[in-house]
Amino acid sequence: MKIVVVGNGLIGSQLATRLVQEGHDAVALGRDDGIDTTTGEGLVAALSGADVAVDLTNAPSWADDDVMAFFTASTEHLLAAEQEAGVGHHVILSIVGADRVPASGYLRAKLAQERLVTGGGVPFSIVRSTQFFEFARGIADAGTKDGQVHATPAHLQPIASADVVQHLSEVVTGPPLGGTVEVAGPEPLGLDEIVGRYLAATGDPRPVVADPDAAYFGARLDDTMLTPTPGGGAWLAPTTYDAWLRDGGAAGR
Repeated sequence: MKIVVVGNGLIGSQLATRLVQEGHDAVALGRDDGIDTTTGEGLVAALSGADVAVDLTNAPSWADDDVMAFFTASTEHLLAAEQEAGVGHHVILSIVGADRVPASGYLRAKLAQERLVTGGGVPFSIVRSTQFFEFARGIADAGTKDGQVHATPAHLQPIASADVVQHLSEVVTGPPLGGTVEVAGPEPLGLDEIVGRYLAATGDPRPVVADPDAAYFGARLDDTMLTPTPGGGAWLAPTTYDAWLRDGGAAGR
């Protein structure tokens, strides 16, 4: 199976490597490979002969208008190029709770992306994931004020990126779902816990303040917004956060 992964960051690079190891003709592409999803440049040629296209692009700016413009243009160009190239399966990675946090400009843009894919004319699968363990440092840095990290105690159900890749690879190589599947880590944790455990594991002395008003993705959260849909059949990953920290997952992050 020929698979083109558009986006070669944390997930894209791992996914392409795994797919190649499984015997597929897979490549992860970025701007340095002569493609630009915001203009459509190089997409038809890059997708020529592909059975599956996986959209793992992300906006360079998360300002509300910028991120909406990015995901709208990028998705429209990818879908048009796939139709021209004869791609039979379009897969995107979205976010658990994208439809539950309207105050977040980023999540509104991801929801708009999902809607374009649903009506885009290419058979599709949408994989919604919870937050990755690997982003704990970035979350801590974004929440730092006067040497303290402010983080909401609202629950997330974070997941190791390697576990995301494991399930994503199964979706990519299977038939189009024509719908959405959720993937999440095995346990709900307050974002303040997630950050606090990360800082302790990496020897970072910054104290963590549990702050219910601390924004995340630009919105105030409760325990239901970014955790799997109750009864929704989410795939739960095997790797716990503490095991990931203990096994050196935080190294270099």
